[in-house]
Amino acid sequence: MVTTFWRLVLGLTAALVLAACHQADAPPAAAVSGNGVKMGTYRVLLETPGGELPFGLELKQQDSGPVGYLINGQERLLLSDVKITGSHLEISMPGYENVLKADATGNELQGEIFLVKLNEKNQHVPLHATLGETYRFFEHPASDNPDVSGRWAMKLIDDSGAPEAVVGEFSQSQDVVTGTILTATGDHRYLAGQVKGDELYLSTFDGAHAFLYKAKIGADGGLDGDWWSGLAYHEKWIGKRDAAAQLPDAYGVTAMRAGVKTFDFAFPDLSGKIVSSKDPQFRGKVLIVALAGSWCPNCHDEAAFLAPLYKDYRNKGLEIVSLQFEHFGDFQRAAEATQRFRQHYGIEYTTLIAGISDKDEAAKKLPMLQSFVAFPTTVFIDRKGNVRKIHTGYTGPATGDHYVQFVTEVKTTLDQLLAET
Repeated sequence: MVTTFWRLVLGLTAALVLAACHQADAPPAAAVSGNGVKMGTYRVLLETPGGELPFGLELKQQDSGPVGYLINGQERLLLSDVKITGSHLEISMPGYENVLKADATGNELQGEIFLVKLNEKNQHVPLHATLGETYRFFEHPASDNPDVSGRWAMKLIDDSGAPEAVVGEFSQSQDVVTGTILTATGDHRYLAGQVKGDELYLSTFDGAHAFLYKAKIGADGGLDGDWWSGLAYHEKWIGKRDAAAQLPDAYGVTAMRAGVKTFDFAFPDLSGKIVSSKDPQFRGKVLIVALAGSWCPNCHDEAAFLAPLYKDYRNKGLEIVSLQFEHFGDFQRAAEATQRFRQHYGIEYTTLIAGISDKDEAAKKLPMLQSFVAFPTTVFIDRKGNVRKIHTGYTGPATGDHYVQFVTEVKTTLDQLLAET
């Protein structure tokens, strides 16, 4: 009986010790449910000189790991590089060097977005986020909202007083407003916001653009307000509703110098090998030359279009070269940024490192052009090497029917050039 008794005691002791070990190995309950990064939709607020800039962020757990989505109006931009370590969240913006970093406490996130800028003028934009909030600016919408839907003739006026004519296009449902602003150098992508009383609020964060707009709606229906970009740029903006508002012809903004017909280039590829417009791979081909950069959201929209276009048309005689003007003078860092850009969009066409992302410096690298005003700029070259069209800026998917028209124009141009001998 004594032997049996002590066997029972020893067995019970061992069981208690084993249970204690398992309990010690398990994470505290708070680390899983209280202090970890929770999945769901967050309302994120960036702290900018113009005030709080809101956007949506959804986090989801998939079999392969966590993913995210940036939410701006109709756009849900996939974030595939999401890392969660305990209560720490880190998201690399797709195709950019920009990074979101935050720490979770309960249903809140606190951190910053790091934006890489030219000449090391990088920005640390503070952020705060709350789980479960899905409104943009105002939780409780007003019921007597003014209507800002339609097409607008606008001006952006920089702090020196120089104006730029632009076009706004907005849709509205009750107090919710979505749309974009089209400029001669590219659109402002997907904007989302609300109207309340006599004020209009719009914002976006798409991985690079951090835009905030506020405007008063006057008694005459006009708009008068301010636009902030990130932490360092500001312009006034004014507008009048105008269904006939137009931008300059995008094919008439950039031109070749008088008497010059060919667009010659010679720049290193990502391995450092010089690639020239005279190389055999381009001889007798229709060629698109895209002047771009991995830091440029409109260039991202263009790459998302050009990558599948190249796969469809290369067997017909099309080649594409992207001359990348990056934020870095260091070749290796510029090549790494371009490689990240290539991987994100599945780019198979040639990408060359052409210089830094300063328009004046780019103009020096492209002496065949009368002037250079925008990233991206797209050059269409025929089989004989002659420049046939130059498109300034980009009309992206946020512009709706304008984008559909642009895609049709490009494919029509290629079909015509490819049919020539």
